[in-house]
Amino acid sequence: MKMMMIIRRLPPITITLTSAFSCRFTSPKFFPEQIIISSKSTPCYPRISLLATFCSASQVPDPIIEQDSSKRGPLKPGLYLVGTPIGNLEDITLRALRVLKSADVILSEDTRHSGKLLRHYNISTPLLSYHKFNESQREQRVLRRLKEGEIVVLISDAGTPGISDPGAELAKLCVDENIPVIPIPGPCAVVAALSASGLDTDEFTFVGFLSKHGPSRRERLTASANEARTQIFYVPPHKFSQFLEESSLLFGDSRRCVMAREMTKIHEEMRVPNQFWRGTLGEAKVRFLNQQPKGEMTLLIEGRTNCLVETPSEDQLEHELGELISRGHTLSTAVKLVAEGASVKRKTLYSLALKKFGKQLEADDNSN
Repeated sequence: MKMMMIIRRLPPITITLTSAFSCRFTSPKFFPEQIIISSKSTPCYPRISLLATFCSASQVPDPIIEQDSSKRGPLKPGLYLVGTPIGNLEDITLRALRVLKSADVILSEDTRHSGKLLRHYNISTPLLSYHKFNESQREQRVLRRLKEGEIVVLISDAGTPGISDPGAELAKLCVDENIPVIPIPGPCAVVAALSASGLDTDEFTFVGFLSKHGPSRRERLTASANEARTQIFYVPPHKFSQFLEESSLLFGDSRRCVMAREMTKIHEEMRVPNQFWRGTLGEAKVRFLNQQPKGEMTLLIEGRTNCLVETPSEDQLEHELGELISRGHTLSTAVKLVAEGASVKRKTLYSLALKKFGKQLEADDNSN
């Protein structure tokens, strides 16, 4: 009786079904709160008997790719750069799945690896291998297909293609040929690692993979050590120990760093779902001295601050100067480069350079 009195006091509600009504109707067993909807514009009150369902965001079933694509129409021809999961197969967008399904061909860094993703989502689009060892041979063939009006998708093994992965040159060629290049945003190890690192995110420098050439690699590390921005590197597992040794020498053992890998899934060797290691470069050398992590890593190093800059020893300075001079840099240029990454006055560094390498350079000049 009280319930009926409350309902009678409620103001009339008019609900009209139109094409704009977007709520999905489902079996009543999923949703406890429902109301009657009239197909005519007539006043009605909420009632206990349940005929139609309003869905909250947490209750909506997973969208169906086919329904979504039917509303959007066919894709336009062009090169689509599609971001793919960096560990967990669920880390892919609905738009990415629609594009993968609609493409004429998918360029893949490793067809066996990408095949697992496609089979997981029942996608039968043909795969064509496209990696750093064959991209120069494939480019013209791919360009020809694009000019013929095909939809070509480029993916990497994980993350966003073209970012430290094959694809950047193909995108440049397409731009030069006025072929549309369409990015389909998705997972990216750089952004994922930085967002959860605990380091400064206002400014950062993405370096990617370092050069295999020793002097070039050390020159890049020297420049990074002097930057106030967070520095981000991709490091293959077999180069990890070398990276720690060289970076700690130039950045200093007390510089904070974060190692991120397998960020969206639990690796078999980890007992807890924690894919981040945090500490200093000195602590990292001790921690991973006899244990080489598996898989490629994203390694972040905090930017330079005055309180954390360590004065390198004379032996360290001499070693850095010697490498730069042996590479062909003049003495003054070598002093300038080393001074930029060390808390040592240039005048002091120049005196050291003259003392250690002056006679050697003079002898070289005389012989020439």
